[in-house]
Amino acid sequence: MSTTARDLRVRLSRLLVLGLATTLVAFGAFRAVHDDAARLAASSAPGVLAVDTAESALVQARDAAAEADLQGAGTGTFHTHVSVAHQALALAASENVTGLDGRRTLQTVTGLIAVYSGWVEQAGREPGGSPLRAAYLHYANRVLETPDTDEDIMGRLAELRKEQLEVAERQAAPGWPLTVAWTAAAVLFTLLCAALWETQRFTRSRFRRLADPALLAATALWAAGAATLVWLTLRTRAGTADALRELRGEPTGDGIATAGARVAEYLADADVRAAASDGILVGGVALVALTVSGLLPRIAEYRVRRHR
Repeated sequence: MSTTARDLRVRLSRLLVLGLATTLVAFGAFRAVHDDAARLAASSAPGVLAVDTAESALVQARDAAAEADLQGAGTGTFHTHVSVAHQALALAASENVTGLDGRRTLQTVTGLIAVYSGWVEQAGREPGGSPLRAAYLHYANRVLETPDTDEDIMGRLAELRKEQLEVAERQAAPGWPLTVAWTAAAVLFTLLCAALWETQRFTRSRFRRLADPALLAATALWAAGAATLVWLTLRTRAGTADALRELRGEPTGDGIATAGARVAEYLADADVRAAASDGILVGGVALVALTVSGLLPRIAEYRVRRHR
């Protein structure tokens, strides 16, 4: 008794399971990579650069306050830099890279900046030659930056930046779950291609046809789709690595804007790719349907032959 019909159904079931499993695993692996890249582009990198901006602005404010006769202390130059620092800290808070602890640190730093500004302004109100002027500036500088402690403004910002960078590093580097997911996707894709090839050979030998167009098209499209996903993923991983290198450089002054532009370039369209990952589900289901369309006529054809 012929087993062709049963063999075809077994192969159809195998291709369905492998096709759907490959689609789901590839979707999850691809989405995870690009979601991390999108978060790095939209939140973590701007948060780190905002802290850099605040630190740079406070250094410039300190330099303005230290000018001869306190020119700039408590005046437009000093307050301009302090205002820039406040705006940068507000941006860092809105990015919320490190969660509640980071927001608390930023609130504390904002309060300390008010204390720092108060000491500098008090020094600016003292007459020239007054010993209080130097004392007030000393107090201000200790609030801003005290050696061998991280309880001052700059120390807290440095610690916050370190924590933000750790978040960015986790987003830029694949962890073991992501490695497992991509390994599973590669194994499933290999098994799927092998099953498609074996099914093609089976139908050719049983039905005396050179090739099944639908199965050939499905195989080619699966291969093209996998190559595209791998290329996009490698491109994204390279972009996140380059962006992380810029952030590790701890840019200052005008270099912050330059680093921000480079990071934006490296991570361009990361959010678009993350959103486009839904197309993997649609494409996978379509290819499974194409595979089914190649086997169902063979099953129907065999039934007709058998009944004859």
